[in-house]
Amino acid sequence: MSEPPREDGAGANDEERPDDDRGDDERPGDERIDREESTDRDEPGRSRPADRERTADRGDGPKEKSSETMAEQGGITFGGELIKKAFGFLVVALITRLVSPGVYGLFVLATSVLHLLQVFASAGLHRAIDYYVPQYLAANEPGKARGVTLQVFGLLLLTSTTTGALLYLGADRLAAVFGEPALATALRMLAVALPLLAVFNGLMASYAGIKRLKYRVYVRDVTRPTVRLLATAALLIAGYGLLGVVGGFVIGLAVAIVLGTVILVRHDALRGASASLTPLREVLWYGVPLALAGVIYVVMGQVDYFVVGYFLASEDVGIYRVGYMLAANLLVFFSSLAPVFKPLIAEERRDGDAVAKRYRTATRWALGFSLPFAAILVLGAEVYLSIVFTPQYAVASGVVLALVVGYLISITAGGPDGALLQGLGYSRLVFVNSGLLLVANVVFSVLLVPRYGILGAGLGTMLALSLSGAAALTEVYYYRGIHPFSPALGRVIAAWLPALGAGWVVVTVVPDRFVVAVVLPVVVLGVYVVAGRALGAVTPDDVRVAEAVAPAPVVARLRRAVDGEP
Repeated sequence: MSEPPREDGAGANDEERPDDDRGDDERPGDERIDREESTDRDEPGRSRPADRERTADRGDGPKEKSSETMAEQGGITFGGELIKKAFGFLVVALITRLVSPGVYGLFVLATSVLHLLQVFASAGLHRAIDYYVPQYLAANEPGKARGVTLQVFGLLLLTSTTTGALLYLGADRLAAVFGEPALATALRMLAVALPLLAVFNGLMASYAGIKRLKYRVYVRDVTRPTVRLLATAALLIAGYGLLGVVGGFVIGLAVAIVLGTVILVRHDALRGASASLTPLREVLWYGVPLALAGVIYVVMGQVDYFVVGYFLASEDVGIYRVGYMLAANLLVFFSSLAPVFKPLIAEERRDGDAVAKRYRTATRWALGFSLPFAAILVLGAEVYLSIVFTPQYAVASGVVLALVVGYLISITAGGPDGALLQGLGYSRLVFVNSGLLLVANVVFSVLLVPRYGILGAGLGTMLALSLSGAAALTEVYYYRGIHPFSPALGRVIAAWLPALGAGWVVVTVVPDRFVVAVVLPVVVLGVYVVAGRALGAVTPDDVRVAEAVAPAPVVARLRRAVDGEP
């Protein structure tokens, strides 16, 4: 549970509450950190001179560079997400063509068990890397950054190896539970992958901690799926069946880890003074609640299917799944910012002004990119579902609408996984909010699905996301006195409204669904750009950021939009 409210009142700023600038979950040992920093800090909540002397080579920069960092690293991650999705489609297409549905089903079942156990195996420890490392680097303490990184990797190997051994020994019993004897072989092979997955997640968190997400793209989005695709193809062609599918998964993971480890070891950010360990209690105090939240998210991802399957027919589960997948694509923009957003918040978590500025900037960018595509998804859901799949899936259009609304609210509140609260150190609040999300989703879905069918499941998820998001917004404002709303965000939303209206006209007037599928995105995006330019949705800060990360023609257009030139 989270701590009780402070006696000094809600919404107080850092200057009024100098002792309340730390996260809800960092109490053990944090006094030691505060004492070390007290000699360099002029006022509570203010950054120290050492913070402004950070070097770019260590993944940090002056505060005014944070927006450029977020834009650059977010753009890199966005490209990686697209590559990963494309490779994921190719891998699934290959497997489903070379093995029977039964074999593929066994693999899906085995990997579902693996990913659930992986949450327990890692105990959320890798989340401590991209929380502590940016803080230590911001304080010019690479020895502590390297120390906590080595410490977490050691703990990850210990916990994941133990869990992997238990999975290996219990494979036959798990296979008997599912009534699939062949599952035991797959589980034994994947038991080896548990330590590999833990190390892999640690590497991804390390890249986020030093704000070098291009390494994440190299390792996670390019190397791993490429090797997996080639290895799986070779093994399946050789006739290995289920072993080939599992083997390709493990080989791709192992090769990616080798490359990722070499990249991290050779990077200069974690070099310097001798390694200095962070107290284990602090690491566990921060990481374990996030592991429990991870378990909830794993369960949460299946709740809707269970409820729909219980009250409705099996074909309704498949239809709902398609609508859910379509709506979930809206999160790709926030997912691109989240890996760098958390460490950027963590490194300045004691500076309320810096945190508020970064929160508002990330929210405005995430919503600015998401809103036009939300309009396209909502207005064109029926068209796209019937074209890409078959007309019978068009009934999931209401599900898409409900989920899109829930996702937009969740993005505004800092993301479905609580990236803002994680960066501020409130990991137990993330756990509480994720528990609230799960319970609310179950309750709402059970109440609504019998009456409204699959739409009820979508509405249940929407209401649960809205409730969890409202809780996160309230907590951040209560403890830190910050919120994501600003006039600049209002102009973005104002520019979206006419684009939404223009898209509705297209869907209403144009009779041919194929024409709608082509014209709708053009009209929505075109009107959105024109309206945004007229309302001044692009700010001078956006132009400055674009100068650092975007091509010259894009910068020129943005500058003309800000200056009001044609």
